[in-house]
Amino acid sequence: MIHPTARTGRTYFALQAVAGAVWWIMVGASPTIRTATLGTLDPVLVAMLDLPLFVIASALAACGLRWAVWIVMSWTILVAAGMAGYATIAGSAGWGALLMIAAAGGSGVAGLLVLRGRLPSEWLLTGPFRFRTAPERGSHLGRTFAQIIVFWGLFLVVLPAVIAAVEHRWVLTLEVGPPVRIVGAVLLIAMSALGLWSAVTMSKRGDGTPLPSAMPHRLVISGPYRFVRNPMALAGIAQGVAVGMLLGSWLVVLCALCGSLVWNFLIRPHEEADLARRFGAAFEDYRRRVRCWIPSLPVSGAPTAGRR
Repeated sequence: MIHPTARTGRTYFALQAVAGAVWWIMVGASPTIRTATLGTLDPVLVAMLDLPLFVIASALAACGLRWAVWIVMSWTILVAAGMAGYATIAGSAGWGALLMIAAAGGSGVAGLLVLRGRLPSEWLLTGPFRFRTAPERGSHLGRTFAQIIVFWGLFLVVLPAVIAAVEHRWVLTLEVGPPVRIVGAVLLIAMSALGLWSAVTMSKRGDGTPLPSAMPHRLVISGPYRFVRNPMALAGIAQGVAVGMLLGSWLVVLCALCGSLVWNFLIRPHEEADLARRFGAAFEDYRRRVRCWIPSLPVSGAPTAGRR
């Protein structure tokens, strides 16, 4: 497991300062890049603000100056919001908006590393994502299907539709042939089946739901969990990629893959620590035998469940 530190954050800011300087040189040298990233905005006026507040401030943040970190974080968020609004209204400078959104996200992560020395991933474990076991009474299967309706509707319908619309408005679309959409449809069906199989198994064998706020009471290592430790996460990420392929949206695919990184490096360590605390040696044995992401054949004679 990778454990980023303050040095990682400073390294990012150094690279960002160099990238920003190179980009401004390219803006001055290439009308194509200038139009694609700035649209009709005055490059001189933008440079007067961006060079000190982004490029120079990033270089100073790379030296560990905390006040410079705050400047870069604030400036990138402000510019990302402004560029997103401009690209949406004008229908141009979409690449500039996308790059600044990426810079804002990267600066936020790097800033936390410099200011706190680590990523406070526990902040993500709030609301419906706070770890709690499911109530003893009630229909766990009913709760599970309600969660599926909400989360699939949000992450596989609403958000991809919005992202694809933005991609089109910002003129970021790439031509996708029918074979890609066909593969996307097949992948979506297969991964949806895996997701449903995993959810039903979790509910019936674990006395709980897949959502962290209603976690199962039993360690579930049967059904699809015999082959891979996180079949629902694997299915969800693949579903997101499949929806992007169906829509012909590379940006939806990219967002799904970024979501997999967030889950793997920020959420999964907390989840596995909780499982180790609750199920002890049974989970440690399961983790040793079954891979997290790559399915494998189960070891014969393995146990199927463990009680809390």
